Amino acid sequence: MSSEYAAAMRLAEEIAREAGELILRGEQDRSGERPLVESTKSSPTDVVTAMDRAVEDLLRARLAAARPGDAVLGEEAGGQAGRTGYTWVLDPIDGTVNYLYRIPAYAVSVALVTGDPTVPGAWQPVAACVHQPATGATWTAAQGEGAYLGERRLRLGPVPELSQALVATGFGYRKQRRTGQARVLTGVLPQIRDIRRIGSAALDLCGVATGTVDAYYERGVNVWDIAAAALVLAEAGGSLRGLRGAPAGPEMVVAAGDPLLDDLVDLLTDLDADQDPAAE
Repeated sequence: MSSEYAAAMRLAEEIAREAGELILRGEQDRSGERPLVESTKSSPTDVVTAMDRAVEDLLRARLAAARPGDAVLGEEAGGQAGRTGYTWVLDPIDGTVNYLYRIPAYAVSVALVTGDPTVPGAWQPVAACVHQPATGATWTAAQGEGAYLGERRLRLGPVPELSQALVATGFGYRKQRRTGQARVLTGVLPQIRDIRRIGSAALDLCGVATGTVDAYYERGVNVWDIAAAALVLAEAGGSLRGLRGAPAGPEMVVAAGDPLLDDLVDLLTDLDADQDPAAE
């Protein structure tokens, strides 16, 4: 690899791994206690830990030193303007509740994108790394250069029919959103092989790219949840999009290989999966 995007991918991997080491050192230091919850966001169950903030601070510092002209958008500290047309999109710990409970399904997600990452469909990832500190699994991708799990190049194999598909999903934090997602789930389950709820959108999308699940859908995810893993999936031969012709975004993200993607999108559209129930 010799492209600019490949160099950015290597930087993303370097700093994601360093962030993972910070998380693991914190795990060793907390002596069986749960990490400190500093605040909540959309609901009391949508938590931010001290480690979320520490990891994002580390990532921002490393990027400021390596590529000072780029913009940065992080889950915890928001946006920082740049002058190059590139934005680094950061999720310091995707799957914070898993991290809180010592469930290993959480990841550091680092992506470089062009366009406006605050507008669904207006951005494009060009370099990415998703690193799972607890297991050491690391997914990388650069636009036009392929996707990798470690040294293994990822290529999506033949996809099953919808009825035989193992589908990952996730749930929101607010009561009204969860009520709607439960309704959708009862419509999806009879039509597929089974559901998996892993608790990290980044790992779900990387799972589709790797073949550990066949498809993924979720309402309520943000750009930092999916930016890096979206490139991993695309470079492996998969796709993601929303419903009713919309791009993937907070309203809905659906990911799979064709033709399974079309069938799952059709099912979710019939179920109005991009709609929340009316407030009581």
